[in-house]
Amino acid sequence: MILHADLDAFYASVEQRDDPGLRGRPVIVGGGVVLAASYEAKDLGVRTAMSYREARRLCPHAVVVEPRMSAYSTASKAVFEVFRDTTPVVEPMSIDEAFLDVTGLRRIAGPAEGIAARLRTDVRERVGLPITVGVARTKFLAKVASAVAKPDGLLVVPPDGEREFLHPLPVSRLWGVGAITADKLHQRGLVTVADIAALPRRALVTTLGHAAGNHLHALANGLDPRPVDTGRRRRSIGSQSALGRRERSHAELAAITTALIDRVARRLRIGKRVCATVSLRLRFDDFTRATRSHTLAEPTNDTAPILATALWLLEHARPVVAARGLTLIGVALANLSSADAIQLPLPLVQPSSHDLDLAVDAVRERFGSGSVTRASVLGRRVGQPVPILPD
Repeated sequence: MILHADLDAFYASVEQRDDPGLRGRPVIVGGGVVLAASYEAKDLGVRTAMSYREARRLCPHAVVVEPRMSAYSTASKAVFEVFRDTTPVVEPMSIDEAFLDVTGLRRIAGPAEGIAARLRTDVRERVGLPITVGVARTKFLAKVASAVAKPDGLLVVPPDGEREFLHPLPVSRLWGVGAITADKLHQRGLVTVADIAALPRRALVTTLGHAAGNHLHALANGLDPRPVDTGRRRRSIGSQSALGRRERSHAELAAITTALIDRVARRLRIGKRVCATVSLRLRFDDFTRATRSHTLAEPTNDTAPILATALWLLEHARPVVAARGLTLIGVALANLSSADAIQLPLPLVQPSSHDLDLAVDAVRERFGSGSVTRASVLGRRVGQPVPILPD
């Protein structure tokens, strides 16, 4: 049996936990863009990634707070300690959710439903946050169960009740079904998961393609053989900053990009990883998005080549940024691999900038991330970074 544990409105719940005056009130975390919303705000239509202006229109009496990434990171670590005290078989999915395999605990800890109930109690008592848990035989069904049980709930899908639970649900509940795929399915009269399950596999493949058709057909029939993978490592790391709607100069954008690269490059070195691809992620005033990427000649975790690549990408995006306006900028480092597995290019010496990076990392570790910074970002409001979730 597998548990999918998912913290409820995580950022907003941390704010309500730390400030009793916010409890029971609609809370929005973010500035120009909504990063998270409490369920009191969600009930009024506020959603993540919505513009601040639209959120205010829907919920004018909401309390808006600036994000505190360090507080969210601390809370996440405390929750994952509870997860690992429950079972050693934990697969993190993001900062606020994970899969837990409790199959081997039945004799010593009882049935999965009891383990899930105790997990929710432990998270509430030790960390002070609400969490929803779905329980099922597969990862897919456990995740769907937690989504249905939100907020602050527990739902168990028994092995003999999987079809009864899954088939009445809308097709959008299936992993991989976004707005475009859902529209294709609806045009064919496929509205529920039962409709997908009843359709011959060949017909679904014809509609969606080989990979997507086979994938959805398996899920609709409750088939998901993937185990909980404790060795799962993220394939990319990144950070982003909401800019609001004020026009920014190219120098300001370069300073923000520099600060973001400093953060993610440090995280790369702490994790003993190197990256091969640098990406710049942009969101414009009309909510459209664009991504610019470049693959390096050699994988690295040195700040200098990563930053140079990011600034080069920003320079090449300059015309479209000027024409369309920018409300969010982010950076991502992808194609990650272990630093120990990378062979140094000739000559076999570390570049001089590597020692500087390590020295700056050591100072920030001891005295705080703001103890050392670049002159280019002094006096500029970079904003709070928002983690880009693992792919």
